[in-house]
Amino acid sequence: MKIRKHKDKTLSLANDGFLSLFFIGTGSAFSKRQYQTNLLIIKGKDHILVDCGTKTPHALYELGIEISDIRTFLITHSHADHIGGLEEAMLTGRYVKRQKPSIIVTKIYQNLLWDLSLRGGSGFNEEHEGMVLSFGDMWNVIYPNWLECYPRETHEVTLGSINIKMFRTKHIPDYPGSWQNSFWSCGIIIDDRVMFTSDTRFDRDLIDSFSERFDLEMIFHDCQFFTGGVHAGIEELNTLPSDIKEKIILVHYSDNWERFEDKVAEYGFHSLGRKWQYYDFPMSKSV
Repeated sequence: MKIRKHKDKTLSLANDGFLSLFFIGTGSAFSKRQYQTNLLIIKGKDHILVDCGTKTPHALYELGIEISDIRTFLITHSHADHIGGLEEAMLTGRYVKRQKPSIIVTKIYQNLLWDLSLRGGSGFNEEHEGMVLSFGDMWNVIYPNWLECYPRETHEVTLGSINIKMFRTKHIPDYPGSWQNSFWSCGIIIDDRVMFTSDTRFDRDLIDSFSERFDLEMIFHDCQFFTGGVHAGIEELNTLPSDIKEKIILVHYSDNWERFEDKVAEYGFHSLGRKWQYYDFPMSKSV
């Protein structure tokens, strides 16, 4: 993996065919300095925006593009720092660009996302064929396929050259002992090479089971600097084996991150993730 800073005036949504992860932000839900942890996957002519928080349309504007330039979205759960920009994406698509963006979503989460979060601000804008608008009026829906024989509920989709496996996580609320008893949330495996947990509490089984199944090159892991609540704490993550920690880049952290840089190094994590940086992976592991 190579790390490079974004230097161009305009963010490009294409490259020469290698896997590149670009973080629109790496901050927590309430970050004022790092934007929110939303990830843009770029590979050749294909791209997927993983999560679209409240601040994402503004961040993209600063990067020289519009939210309507994003053609495919994948949402990991329903907190505002992950879905707060979706209404703008939907409405500009329908009323400005006149083209529906695509969204990768399971049927179960589609209903939760629409009925509990998006419908109120979008469904009643107009009538379509005598009815209020539906999720399908706003989105070109891409349903992933359920994968059998995985250690937890996992779905798979391939968009052009990008393969995504979506696995369930235990994020909210703060008390269930398993992902089965948690509200719907997911993380992803990209091209069988890279894990992005999105938001999750500490889940040793998740790391162990998927590290055994995949030869993961890097893990971008949710991290907060205290223990408790609905995110993985840095002290909890420090209990992982050293060979796993050296692959972990910490994201979704708070604005006081400078106070913890020495601890990140001392504990043996790869680094803190940074906004507006590319994490580039060669076309094959042997390169």
